[in-house]
Amino acid sequence: MKIKILVVTLMGLITTATAFAQKGELSNAQENYDKYQKFKAAGPALSLPSLTVAKTSIDKASTNEKTANLPQTYALKGAIYASLALKDTVAATSAPMFATAEEAIKKAKELDTKGEYKNMLTEASTDLAQYKLSEGVKAYKAQKFDLAYTSFDKYRQIMPDDTNAIYFTALSANNSKNYPAAVINYNKLLTTKYSQNALIYIDLSNVYMTTKDTASAIKATTEGIAKYPSNGELRKRQIELYLKSGKKQEVLDLIQSAITNDPKNKTLYYYGGFTYTQLADLAEMAQKKTKDAAEKDKLGQSKLDNYAKAAELYKKALELDPNFYEANLNMGYVLMKPGIETYNAAQQLPGNKQKEYDAAVAKAGAQLDAAKPYLLKAVELEPKSIDALSNLKTYYAGKRDMTNVNEISKKIEALKQ
Repeated sequence: MKIKILVVTLMGLITTATAFAQKGELSNAQENYDKYQKFKAAGPALSLPSLTVAKTSIDKASTNEKTANLPQTYALKGAIYASLALKDTVAATSAPMFATAEEAIKKAKELDTKGEYKNMLTEASTDLAQYKLSEGVKAYKAQKFDLAYTSFDKYRQIMPDDTNAIYFTALSANNSKNYPAAVINYNKLLTTKYSQNALIYIDLSNVYMTTKDTASAIKATTEGIAKYPSNGELRKRQIELYLKSGKKQEVLDLIQSAITNDPKNKTLYYYGGFTYTQLADLAEMAQKKTKDAAEKDKLGQSKLDNYAKAAELYKKALELDPNFYEANLNMGYVLMKPGIETYNAAQQLPGNKQKEYDAAVAKAGAQLDAAKPYLLKAVELEPKSIDALSNLKTYYAGKRDMTNVNEISKKIEALKQ
């Protein structure tokens, strides 16, 4: 009888000792994870040994029925494996650790009804997000945009309120040509307080234009301007979209409004000039097609008026930046057009109108000379621009300077080749 009691007592001691041993593994895991957290800023030499010991202990605690299903066990396992995954630079070994951590964190959140391990789980989730962020950046730099999107989207799922996560997901989706995902994420970003949301409206409009949805692109910029009325880049983008959609008359009011809000923005004056240039060119095309003399004269005057308005705006752009290539190029063009017209009209005069011819050629020369400084400046700024060289060639042709015409022709041919 005494022997039997002794055996029962011994069995009880063994069972208790085993339970304490497993709880000791959980405590050891916690102790070493805390030590890792304390020393991780000092570098891996001091912190990594503690993390390795913590992993060994949590693996043991995770397989024992006494501690396997405790919220602390899952929380610690998630935190430890998330840290290990983040430290590991080899995808083949870090990916399984990431998966283990993700699963453990999910289970811990289900079991931790009192929120005892909230801070630990937040830290672990942050490590997983950082892991996916680093993975996404690496893929993006390698121009593997589809893989970057997958990584960034996972980062976003882990940290749904992180505006950088949403932005990187949208950016990589756009580059991987996953346009629906790009639109969703850019729109999501616009509901946040992201500091660059004015420019996000521009990015969103670019996605819409890529999918040939001009109406949505214009709508995006309009909504953006309503929120950021003083943003010049956003207004410039809206103007570009109106020009591309052929709504040239409508865009003039937008340009004037934009200039009022941002009077030092050279690009706005340029786009104003560009719009009037296009209107003048359209009038010229219509003038050539019509046979009605009165209508032809009316269109001719409209053309000259619009070229003059364009010149006024290009001039203002150049007052802000004398080295603005596009403004110089177009200023030379619009100032030269009346001269070319006068010169061409002179060539149609009969031989017995020598006096009128000489006067017309002189007038054309003066008109062309007004354009010369801008034509030369454009070539100076962009010496390999065929557009700039062609305009200058036209000027010399109008001046009947065939030496320069031939010289520039050779340069243009060389550039074409």
